[in-house]
Amino acid sequence: MAIAKTYTAQLHGLETEIITVEVDISNGLHAFSVVGMGDRSVTEAKDRISAAIKNSNYTSPKQKNQKVVISLAPADIKKEGANFDLAMAIAYLSAVDEINFNPEHILILGELSLEGEVGKIHGVLPMICRAPKYGFTSVFIPEKNGKEASLARNIKIYPINSLREIIDHITGAHKIEPLKHTLCDDYVHDISLIDMKTIRGNEVAKRGLEIAAAGGHNVIMYGPPGTGKTMLAHSFASILPALSYEHAVEVTGIHSAARALQDNLIYKPPFRAPHHTASYPSIVGGGAFPKPGEITLAHRGILFIDEFPEFDRKVIEALRQPLENGTITISRARGVITFPAQCIFLASMNPCPCGKNGTVHCTCSPHIVENYRRKISGPIADRIDIWLNVEKVDYEKLAAKEHMCESSETIKKRVVACRSLQIKRFKKYNIHKTYASELTASDIETCITMEDSARNALALSAEKFELSGRAFHRIIKVAQTIANLEEKEIITKTHILEALQYRRKITN
Repeated sequence: MAIAKTYTAQLHGLETEIITVEVDISNGLHAFSVVGMGDRSVTEAKDRISAAIKNSNYTSPKQKNQKVVISLAPADIKKEGANFDLAMAIAYLSAVDEINFNPEHILILGELSLEGEVGKIHGVLPMICRAPKYGFTSVFIPEKNGKEASLARNIKIYPINSLREIIDHITGAHKIEPLKHTLCDDYVHDISLIDMKTIRGNEVAKRGLEIAAAGGHNVIMYGPPGTGKTMLAHSFASILPALSYEHAVEVTGIHSAARALQDNLIYKPPFRAPHHTASYPSIVGGGAFPKPGEITLAHRGILFIDEFPEFDRKVIEALRQPLENGTITISRARGVITFPAQCIFLASMNPCPCGKNGTVHCTCSPHIVENYRRKISGPIADRIDIWLNVEKVDYEKLAAKEHMCESSETIKKRVVACRSLQIKRFKKYNIHKTYASELTASDIETCITMEDSARNALALSAEKFELSGRAFHRIIKVAQTIANLEEKEIITKTHILEALQYRRKITN
């Protein structure tokens, strides 16, 4: 009898924890235990492992008079899920000398069925992407996770369907071919996006959304019901460029960990649009074992909040940190986890609950209107770069037989060119940012240049409108994006004045 070990992993938030599986076999009456702070699914693994080994033509641990102890280390870390099954089964077979296996530099992930098949697990991509940092050079994963795992690089990936397959590979009876690494461009989402050219009118709103897409700025659209705010929001996704390889891996990994990944990989910016009845944990993340919320699932994409004031006040105020820092920190008794939340925040709202404020048809009292607008607090409003007034529909344009509008593809080309110019400029100053909205105050001092007339206009406006320091810097960042859209690097007075036009014009 001997001791054998293998290596597996689990996710804590989005971070990978390497788990060492040790199996000890000793003489005595039959006993089988799994130790190491496992949850119910971990302690039940002994039954799945025993059946899978038996149905793979090996002697089940339960058919022998022996004491089996499986330890999952570190022992002080809570283990959850069934992705340790395969590693435990291989460690057991190695301990009883059924196979000769060297576990060094090999990671094993997978859930076992009673028949010995290896089932799909969640969070594979972030685990195997970080595995090389811990010295692992190869990994065994369920074949059903192969498409997702193909994005990972710098590690050999062996997709398997059953316990029998991995045993045959280890013993040399039948070698498994490593998975071929693919580029995210090989996978295309079949998503129906609204093209900007189908939206007649609202040129000012379209211009504001183009600026937001180019610089990653937060936007609120306000106006009466039926003016096209929701349609504009959905068409906004069509002018965003595809994700880079690094960002595609990051976003796909987040969705995999959150159990929100479908068959296709994510190579386009995600678009998340939670309903206004969504709970606080569903938006920011949470749970006994904290999982990503909508704000994290929208990372590198768009979080669209329709009817913004209708959301719970607690949910609205929880957006302060992610809108400022691009992260969301969740503190629970079990620990503190920080999730990424670098997304474009896009919201829509009516001027009052009935939506007809300022007209004779409005049924809302001044008190109701004031309470409705108070839902958007000053600190939240201050974090919004662009406020767009989506005005009444132009019926002549709607009724016209033909109306020429720019297509999303045309606008996207300008957005891509602007972002490329921004990244090139930032790199020159050793600033590792993607677009203008991510710049800090010190970054602005380093890499942004303004004409004297632009600086004077900004100073006078800041004093007149009593702008906060945050709003002051956000105007500069919007102006920088406007300049870059014109393929200019120096901010002029015209750019500052346009950026000022997008500041908040409705009051509480």
